Amino acid sequence: MHAGLTLGPFILVVATVIIIKCYHAHSFDKIEREYQIKIDKFLQDYEAMRPTRYSYEDIKRMTNQFKDMLGKGGYGIVYKGMIGKEILVAVKILDNSKGKGKDFTNEVGTIGRIHHVNVVRLVGFCADGFNRALVYEFMPNKSLETYIFSKGTINPPLGWEKLLDIAIGIAKGIEYLHQGCDQRILHFDIKPHNILLDQNLKPKISDFGLAKLSSKEESIVSMTAARGTIGYIAPEVFSRNFGNVSYKSDVYSFGMLVLEMVGGRKNTDITEANSSQVYFPEWAYNHLNQDKKLGTIKLNYKLRPQRDIQKAGRYSIQVDMDEDMMISKKLTVVALWCIQWYAVDRPSMTAVVHMLEGETENLVMPSNPFASTNQAESSSSVKAEKPSHDGLAVIPEIYESE
Repeated sequence: MHAGLTLGPFILVVATVIIIKCYHAHSFDKIEREYQIKIDKFLQDYEAMRPTRYSYEDIKRMTNQFKDMLGKGGYGIVYKGMIGKEILVAVKILDNSKGKGKDFTNEVGTIGRIHHVNVVRLVGFCADGFNRALVYEFMPNKSLETYIFSKGTINPPLGWEKLLDIAIGIAKGIEYLHQGCDQRILHFDIKPHNILLDQNLKPKISDFGLAKLSSKEESIVSMTAARGTIGYIAPEVFSRNFGNVSYKSDVYSFGMLVLEMVGGRKNTDITEANSSQVYFPEWAYNHLNQDKKLGTIKLNYKLRPQRDIQKAGRYSIQVDMDEDMMISKKLTVVALWCIQWYAVDRPSMTAVVHMLEGETENLVMPSNPFASTNQAESSSSVKAEKPSHDGLAVIPEIYESE
C-alpha cells in the first residue's frame, strides 16, 4: 500500500516530462518545417528574380517575330514582347557590330544581379550564336525624355509635385547603385532617355551598357576613354585636368538631368527663341543668385492644352503657386550643387536625397559653377578653364518610334 502511494506521483512526474518533451519536439518540428518553407520560398523567389537565359527562337516567339517595334538606336532595336499570356516585356536586340559585346556583358553582369524599385529589372537575356538580346520589364509610359521634351499634348501632364517625386526616385536609384550593392556601380549615362516610367510614373534607371564596377573603398575609377552622352558628361570624364573619375561623375549627370526637368528643354538647345536661355543651367543660377523667384518665370514646359496646339508660337505655363515655386527652386538649387565643376564640391547621392526630401528653406545656394578661373571658389586645388566638348565622340541617342 505504501509503495503504491509512492509510485503514483512518480509515474505522474514521468508522464508529465514525456508530454513536455513531446510538446517541445513537436514545436521544434513545426518551427523547422516553417523555416524550411521560408527557405524554399526564398529560393523560388531568388530563382524567379535571376535573369533567365532564352534561345533566339524564344525571343522570336516572345516578340511575335519582331512585330511591334518600340524604339531604335545606336546599339539595337527594342521590341514589345510577351512571356506567356500575361507578362509584357521590352526586348532589346543588340547590334553585334557595336561595342564588341561589352554593352551586353555590362548589362547582364550588373543589372542582372541587382533589384531596386528605381532600377529597371532585367528579366532575361539571349546569347545564342551571334544573336544577343536583353529582356526587360515593360515600362508602359516610356522614358522621361518623352515627357519633358515633348512639343505636343502630354496626357497626363507632369506637375511640379510629380517632377519632384521622379527626381527623388532617380536619386534613390543612383544612391542604391553607389552604396547599396556589394560593389559600387557607376552608370555613366544618366539622362532623360535612360529613365523609364512605369504605370504609376515611378522612375526606373535603365541602360547599363556603359556601366562600370568599382570597389567602395576605391574613390578613383580608371578609365581609358570618355563615355557617356554630350550634355551630361562630367568634366573629369573627358579631361583629367579636372580631377579623377569617381561616383561623383554620376552626380553631375543627375544634376544636368534635373535642370532639364525644370526647364522642360535640353540644357544646350540652341534652337530656343530666347537667346538669353541658350544655356539654361547658367541662366538658372544667375536668376536665383539675384534673389528672384524661379517660379515666377515662364519655363518652357510644352504642356499645351489641345485647343492651343494650332496656335502659332510656343505655349508655356507660368508657375504661380507658392508650393510650385518652392519645388522648382528646390530642384534647381540641388541640381546646381550636383553640377559643380570639380567633383570634390559635389554632394554624394545620399546627401542629394536628403536635400530633395528636406525643406527648401534649409537649402544654401552653391558657388557659381560657371565662374571663370579667377572668380571660381572651389575647394579643389585643380584649376582649369571650362573645357569644350568639341571632338568628343557622341554616344548615339535612341529615338522613340512614333
